[in-house]
Amino acid sequence: MEGIQVTRGRVGARRDIALLRVKGYIDTQTCGDMLHKITEVMNEDLYHIIVDMSQVNYVSSAGWGVFVGEIKGIRENGGDLKIVQMLPEVYEIFEMLEFNRILDCYENIEEAIDDFDYSIGLDITKSISRSFRPSEDNGTSEISPPIKPALRHRESAHGPHKTRAAFFKPPVNEKELPLSEKVKKLVIEDPRQGAWKIKKGLNTERFGYTKVSVFRIIKLLRKLNLDTLEKRFRYYRSR
Repeated sequence: MEGIQVTRGRVGARRDIALLRVKGYIDTQTCGDMLHKITEVMNEDLYHIIVDMSQVNYVSSAGWGVFVGEIKGIRENGGDLKIVQMLPEVYEIFEMLEFNRILDCYENIEEAIDDFDYSIGLDITKSISRSFRPSEDNGTSEISPPIKPALRHRESAHGPHKTRAAFFKPPVNEKELPLSEKVKKLVIEDPRQGAWKIKKGLNTERFGYTKVSVFRIIKLLRKLNLDTLEKRFRYYRSR
């Protein structure tokens, strides 16, 4: 094994997001180096942190403990730590130890940057014609419902005649929808979601606790031509 290498950079529209690119492995021998880098950026009052783990081939429980141990202090200062581009074998352990309940992870760096920029009110896509508003109950984003036109009434010799209601369409049971349709619904509600967040959204009561691997979702997004943020916004605008 080659130990650990951590390089630093700044990203985001305001260059206020610290990007840590990690290479190697994070265990009891190297987690101190990882902690040092995180502490270093926090000492510079940078609390928006992205950790790129695309070149990390192993993380022990001690390694994950570094991130979990620092996340409270980061969030208390109005920031967050987001992990991106985990390898399949690393993500499996991450999920098995249920660190996904504590730490946010993303498919790529761009999605994490967009989430940070959006959280501070920056417009990440000026071409979007519809706006998002934060939900008060669960913190997710939702689309403002369209205004429905009022029904017109016809006048007759016997007085106003009410237009017959449209044919009643029973509500769709979202739990029984095909996986592709469930994914489309989540994309329409918030196109900023990548594979990781879609996976979380599927594993809820609404969709019957659909459990599917993130890698299957990535393949499905490619098949649906929704595998990039731009494509998902384009699909969102077309609905």
